[in-house]
Amino acid sequence: MSYVGNTPADKFLTLEKQSFSVSATTGYTLSHSVSSPQDIRLVINNVPQNPNSSYTVNGTALTLSSATSSGDTMYCVFLGKAIGTVAPASNSVTSSMMASGVLPTNTPSFHAHLNSNQSVSNNSFTTVICGTELYDSDGAYTTANGQFKPQTLGKYVLYAKTNITGGLDGSAEFVDSYLIRRDNSASSNVTLVEQTSGDGASGTNVGTTLFTVINHTDLNDYYTLAVYQNGGSLNIAGDSGGKNTYFGAYKLIGA
Repeated sequence: MSYVGNTPADKFLTLEKQSFSVSATTGYTLSHSVSSPQDIRLVINNVPQNPNSSYTVNGTALTLSSATSSGDTMYCVFLGKAIGTVAPASNSVTSSMMASGVLPTNTPSFHAHLNSNQSVSNNSFTTVICGTELYDSDGAYTTANGQFKPQTLGKYVLYAKTNITGGLDGSAEFVDSYLIRRDNSASSNVTLVEQTSGDGASGTNVGTTLFTVINHTDLNDYYTLAVYQNGGSLNIAGDSGGKNTYFGAYKLIGA
């Protein structure tokens, strides 16, 4: 049947009730503390009692103006205490209604880029120092040494891009880009993902993109972007717009 106005609720509030074991006394103990006689509806022998004149309350203490008899029946209903809830309608709760910290977030997270060219030493690993941050939610990335060290355990996405400037002239020459896990306590390094670019070709601006998912289980561990090359004098290309070389990460929600 059609109706005018708001949709009727299909779930309702239930007020809590307390039944008493009655004796010849004026003092009883409520199961919940109340601040006013009007906070309860007291019924003796099926007769509602008048607040203040028939009884008073002080916290959980209920005091009657006249003593009951052992054969009386008495109960009260807590008018300010509900033991049920009305379920919100589907899609009616928004993120702005939620208390801070209730919704999970994909932090710690950061994104940093190389602002200007960085030289790459021959036949050695060079840590890429992406010294310009776009954002860093928890201060987990250090621009001075290029280390991402989250102090929250969980699974993370790591991503990076390197752009090498300079020609590789020999057939055995190559440039490798790495995302590396470094164990600060054990001084051991683990290659997470590696990508070779150049591999004997000559030219400039050779780009490499890296992507991996890691399980961060030790707060001593940190992660870096590194380059290894054996082609002589090469540079990692940087630019003020952050398009050439960058390094970033974010925590996976619910993983």
